[in-house]
Amino acid sequence: MMKNLRKIIAATTAMSFALMSASCGTDQPSLISNPSHDEEAELTIGFSFDSYVIERWTRDRDVFCATAGELGAEVYVQSANGELETQISQIEYFINMEVDAIVIVTIDGDGLTDSIKAAKDAGIPVICYDRIVRNANADLYISFDNKVVGSFMAEAICEEIGDEGNIVEITGPESDYNVAQVMEGFEEVCSEHDENILLTYNCENWRSELAYDFINDNIDEVSEADIIMCGNDALAGEAVHALAERGLAGQILVVGQDADLEACQRIVEGTQLMTVYKPVEKLARMAAEYSVMLARGEDIDVDTTFNDGSNEIPYVAIESVAVDKDNIDEVIIASGFHQREDVYLNMDETVEVTEISESSEETE
Repeated sequence: MMKNLRKIIAATTAMSFALMSASCGTDQPSLISNPSHDEEAELTIGFSFDSYVIERWTRDRDVFCATAGELGAEVYVQSANGELETQISQIEYFINMEVDAIVIVTIDGDGLTDSIKAAKDAGIPVICYDRIVRNANADLYISFDNKVVGSFMAEAICEEIGDEGNIVEITGPESDYNVAQVMEGFEEVCSEHDENILLTYNCENWRSELAYDFINDNIDEVSEADIIMCGNDALAGEAVHALAERGLAGQILVVGQDADLEACQRIVEGTQLMTVYKPVEKLARMAAEYSVMLARGEDIDVDTTFNDGSNEIPYVAIESVAVDKDNIDEVIIASGFHQREDVYLNMDETVEVTEISESSEETE
């Protein structure tokens, strides 16, 4: 009875805070309740995102919340806006709220170890979503096989530029352990083809504008590259932006991951070689299902484990797909991830302009 009362008080405070933040005109309230709010929800789940800098996170959030809601769970979502101390405070908040499970997209692969241990000591299961927290002995790590993602990028590059080419690497922060996994897969394949890495740069907090600045600050060396490996599609977009200003977009191609809409547009336009499609809806649905099971105290049937540095923890890896101009219709459009008219938006506009011009000449 007392636990339920504390949950009601915490939920009321959270809802009030969310409304207050929204009324002040902030773009992202600090706390968002599950849109399908149910005061009689059987379970409560706290979900802490590092930020919404990466385009896909809002899609992950919405699918997770919808699925959990269908299973009888109320989800409270917070964004740490890229601040580690904020994320630590959020986890402490969820612990004090006595939620039934905590899900985390971590900012720092090493920075939340103690926070997760504190949650587990309080009897709250913890799920590492997409990114691992090392040495924390989380109850589940669910993600994509990041090493395979890196190998997909490298294989596409090596096929495009051949052996002994020049590559620039622009990746995410070193604090994100996914980056190390992606780079491991990427560099294993590149070494087999004797590719030459000209420059490597890590963008703090996945801030895409840093990719733009890096290219401009190092344009002489970047101009010697055959291709640029980007840690995600947002970085690839800023890289293409910088290259376009110097007339190099399409001459120096980029690769990325996440299959963002603009990346898919760049692929059909010819300025991005490929991306990696990661079915985030499947990831979010499965994560929600496992979270509810753990929140109920049920055992989860997971055969694979992942070594977090100190412990073998249950691990679910979702398959990803390399996407280029040859299979983008089959993978991206046929699956409904993006609509054809959106992917080919700029191409269709070019066709329409050409057709209008030809019609005008015939009339004259």
